Amino acid sequence: MKLIFIGTSHGVPESDRRCSSVMLEVNGFYYLVDMGTQVVEDLRKRGIALENVRLAICTHPHGDHTDGLLSFVDLVNWYFKAADPLILLPDSRLIPPLRAWLTATTDGKPLRENLRIEPFEEGVVYEDENLRVTAIRTKHCENSFAFLIEAENKRVLFTGDLCRPSVDFPQAAFETELELLVCETAHFSPDDCIPYFDKAKAKRVLHTHVNARRWADALSRQLAARHPYEYGVAFDGLELTI
Repeated sequence: MKLIFIGTSHGVPESDRRCSSVMLEVNGFYYLVDMGTQVVEDLRKRGIALENVRLAICTHPHGDHTDGLLSFVDLVNWYFKAADPLILLPDSRLIPPLRAWLTATTDGKPLRENLRIEPFEEGVVYEDENLRVTAIRTKHCENSFAFLIEAENKRVLFTGDLCRPSVDFPQAAFETELELLVCETAHFSPDDCIPYFDKAKAKRVLHTHVNARRWADALSRQLAARHPYEYGVAFDGLELTI
């Protein structure tokens, strides 16, 4: 399983960070977690055929995690017609305006019939021969989720955006052996996370959704400290094989 961090910024893009998006590659197929930026551009630059994208799923409805969806779905609808990704959204209210926008931009032409855009709830929301995704409800907003992703007998947990670690840090981190735990650090200090990382069963911890200016001192302190797991901060373009 390979992870590519496309965007690792907080709520707005920075000069060196775009908004949230991560791509997973398993056996030549691709799975997207969050789409806060123009992911199609990255796929094209990397020579990845959209026909090989199986899934696009968002942790919650906020724009810095969903704004890239419009261009992705638009291009899948009218240009990359052989592509057939399942697009899973955390709030059913997102779907009618998305469809209406796309219909309006094609002069009222109906969307292609096999365009799959569906809402999801807590639990196992996706499974194929390569990968399984379990959604875990959090309290960041009305419909926000963490994702436990299992592939090749390995597990990665994405916290998504949280209310704060003391309120809704995913219990799965303490119950499941993880190769990697990916946790935001936009809404609270890295210092707030360490007690929960220390209890988690993770070999490696990475911060994403980074507000580096707000938490610069805490990040520097924690990066310099010793931890019983590999600890770091993701950046745009980071590629990991686990």
